[in-house]
Amino acid sequence: MMKLSVCTITFRHHLISIWDIAVWARRSGFDGIELWGAHARGLARTHPHYGADWLGDLGLSVSMLSDYLPTDGDPAIVRERTHRLCRMAQHWSAPKIRTFVGDRPSREVPEDKRKVMTSRVRDMAAIAYDHGIRLLVETHPNTLADSLASTLRLLAEVDHPGLGINFDALHVWEGGDDLVSAHRALAPFIGHYHLKNVRSRGELNVFAPGNVYAAAGCREGMVPLFEGAMSLDAFLSAALVMSDADASLEWFGEDCFETLIRDRVALLAHIGALMQRTVPLEAIVEGRSI
Repeated sequence: MMKLSVCTITFRHHLISIWDIAVWARRSGFDGIELWGAHARGLARTHPHYGADWLGDLGLSVSMLSDYLPTDGDPAIVRERTHRLCRMAQHWSAPKIRTFVGDRPSREVPEDKRKVMTSRVRDMAAIAYDHGIRLLVETHPNTLADSLASTLRLLAEVDHPGLGINFDALHVWEGGDDLVSAHRALAPFIGHYHLKNVRSRGELNVFAPGNVYAAAGCREGMVPLFEGAMSLDAFLSAALVMSDADASLEWFGEDCFETLIRDRVALLAHIGALMQRTVPLEAIVEGRSI
């Protein structure tokens, strides 16, 4: 069964403490917390006594520390930022850190630029690996992981055991790749899942970073997990093969408490129903109709 986390980025515009988030998450049945890097840095300054032991006493853990490591600029600064993020992850006993690779569509990145970026990612992965942490690159538009082909190429170019993938299902779907086929190809590298949905393809821009992070940004088109345009059935059947999978319900819209609770219940019920069906394992892996 998937272990589900709530993302603290959901509460980026709320006046709410990490204590309140953690207590609510535990009472609502979540297994963990995906801690936003901005929140982790703030807590390190103001509440350094909060960490893995404190969260463990509440019956929770940090499944992943999510941040944005640079892939350009002074390599010494990039390495130092990676070291600091890894130490922060260790403070929370987080086994994974999430990042993006670049801010341009992969097809527009010149070969020499791509070579520099992949070299930086290799350095980051090596640093994380030395800290006992896995670096996960998120599948996301306008990055080197914005399509299955470019993501597989990135993994081959970096070629380091410390590198994995945060499989954001919506963004894989947004990029035009079949979810089941993409999952099959990336499965050996997947360390975490992000789950969310959208009302229609025409509203995908609602998840553009500039809109998501803006307090006055548009939230129209953000819908509960099973009320969107992206179908999850075949994908979830494939993902169930990874029985110890970690996933985060990523919600940026209004009514966050109510929506996350409903999505958690709906997702677990959906997974339970899928698991009760008698399907040959090879059919699940291949994503055939059930």
